[in-house]
Amino acid sequence: MAPRKAAKKEATPAKKTSDPLFPARPRNFNIGGAIRPQGRDLSRFVKWPKYVRIQRQRAILYQRLKVPPAINQFTKVISRNEALSLFNLLNNYRPETNAEKKQRLREFAAATAEGEDTTSKSEFQVKYGLKHVTSLVEEKKAVLVVIACDVDPVELVLWLPALCRKMDVPFMIVKDKARLGALVHMYTATCVAITGVNPADQGTLKIMQNLAKEKFNDNPDLVRKWGGGIMGLKTQAKLEKRAKAVALEEAKKLASLGRA
Repeated sequence: MAPRKAAKKEATPAKKTSDPLFPARPRNFNIGGAIRPQGRDLSRFVKWPKYVRIQRQRAILYQRLKVPPAINQFTKVISRNEALSLFNLLNNYRPETNAEKKQRLREFAAATAEGEDTTSKSEFQVKYGLKHVTSLVEEKKAVLVVIACDVDPVELVLWLPALCRKMDVPFMIVKDKARLGALVHMYTATCVAITGVNPADQGTLKIMQNLAKEKFNDNPDLVRKWGGGIMGLKTQAKLEKRAKAVALEEAKKLASLGRA
């Protein structure tokens, strides 16, 4: 007869002692549970889209690298109040949309059929398109040129400020290409120009022209001053620490020579 098996003793579980330094915080993964604390910014842990990463890296590189004056001048834009006055002036001369043009031509055709003498087109309008604006500047027909600061690639408008200076045409650099595009019923616009204004707006135009001459056309810093060369916070701290160490060593040398 087989020996009788001994009954298994039930093992008593070891009692877990909680660590007061690291208290247990069990999470609740049901709806509405384990919500992150308010005010905690997790944006640095987000994987941003590629175009966002590229534009941020480009901005950092523009700070780190030495930027020549021809490119650096596009960072010097007019102030917010000056831009408000400028766009208020340009809004009075926005080009007409296709629907407005059809309506105007219908009214013109009806007036012509009745024998009335009317003009079919407004005299002054905002001109846009890089080739068109270039032609107006070369022919000295433009009285004010407005260039966007964020054209990509910047080579498209890199030469335009130099051309405006040579032809003595006032120009301004503003934020941004989307705002200029909305002015002319487009998504974006690299630059716009006006060839004249009504007598009521002559005073405002004169103020804008003087501002453009002072800040851009006759400003020597725009064609001389390089940009960039700004190091990061860690590098700045390292250079400051190194400079202090060099100064301290120099002071010790002078003290040892009895010149302090």
